[in-house]
Amino acid sequence: MGRLAAAVPLPDGSADGLPAAGQRWRITSAGAPARVSARAFVRFLPALLLVAGACYDRLTPASFTAAPLFTAAPLVAAPLLSRRATVLTGAAAVAGVLAPGLIGGPSAVLRADALTELLTVATVAVLAVLLNLLVRRGDERLASAREIAEVAQRAVLPEPAGRIGGLEVAARYEAAQAGAFIGGDLYAVQETPYGVRLVVGDVCGKGMGAVAAVAVVIGAFREAAEQEATLEAVARRLERALAREGARRDGEDTLEGFTTAVLAEFPYGGGTVRVVNRGHPPPLLLCADGALRSLLARDPALPLGLGELCARPDRVEESAFPPGATLLFHTDGLSEARDAHGRFYDPGHRLAGRAFGDPRALLTALALEVRRHCGGRMTDDMALLAVRRPGPEWPESY
Repeated sequence: MGRLAAAVPLPDGSADGLPAAGQRWRITSAGAPARVSARAFVRFLPALLLVAGACYDRLTPASFTAAPLFTAAPLVAAPLLSRRATVLTGAAAVAGVLAPGLIGGPSAVLRADALTELLTVATVAVLAVLLNLLVRRGDERLASAREIAEVAQRAVLPEPAGRIGGLEVAARYEAAQAGAFIGGDLYAVQETPYGVRLVVGDVCGKGMGAVAAVAVVIGAFREAAEQEATLEAVARRLERALAREGARRDGEDTLEGFTTAVLAEFPYGGGTVRVVNRGHPPPLLLCADGALRSLLARDPALPLGLGELCARPDRVEESAFPPGATLLFHTDGLSEARDAHGRFYDPGHRLAGRAFGDPRALLTALALEVRRHCGGRMTDDMALLAVRRPGPEWPESY
């Protein structure tokens, strides 16, 4: 049986249990209580070692020593406990080694083996305090780096407004690596004179190079979406921006500097969507009655950055976008998520026949299901963007 999963809002969560706009969620599973219990046990391990050492000395002959237990206690405390707790653990360990000798009289303390044990435990206790200091400084640097990464994500991938141009919009970014915030997946939504336009993409590669490419693509899209009259022209602008970025890269990274992307346009006052697909997973159209259709590209094109390999022009494909329908855009982190048996997560199969109250609910359910499908071990980042055309109960110009 698979592990159950749940969404846990961070402290700024909304009262209704659903994520507020721009809120980040932490995904937990049914295995979380066990992990919490294990972590609590490890934090009590230094005290247990001290108690075990005292009992060992008390219940065994004088020729037996509990020095290994007393030596281990401050070493275990160093990376887990505070500096004060580490100092107290070291002092207790030293006292534990001294206690049998004090009971046996001064001659017992001054024996060569007793002095060696005392010096060993005292030395380890001092080293444990120094190790604790280094660990605390490392944690502070890591926390600072995470804060910087979160600020970078908000700057590069700002959370779109919940309502844009008469459409309901929701976006979500799920990093594969715990504690990571941003990678090579991207999304952007913008209201323009030609309608609401968006882009969802996935940059080839990892690391800072991928983040730089994300910034280039989104920056180019923001400008082109406002200026270009057609979606094909927007795609060409992104192509040129990626080409300039690729020219600044050296060696093998230049050949791999491409981005799969899908661009979409929702004209004002019309029930249609126009799509240009550049080697990206096709969007999924979820109708109000539960019917699902994949907007497959009839004439697929190469990813952005590889246009010079083929002179084929971009072709816009137009599809109906009826009231109450939701269009789901995603990166391959969703469709290529695997379970323990290597089976891929199939969003088309999983979502068919289901209805969701709004785009936010859809993305929340998807994130939970993918984490559960993978057993919490995602191997690739995942960007999700959902756009819903309000049904008859909502005016389209709200």
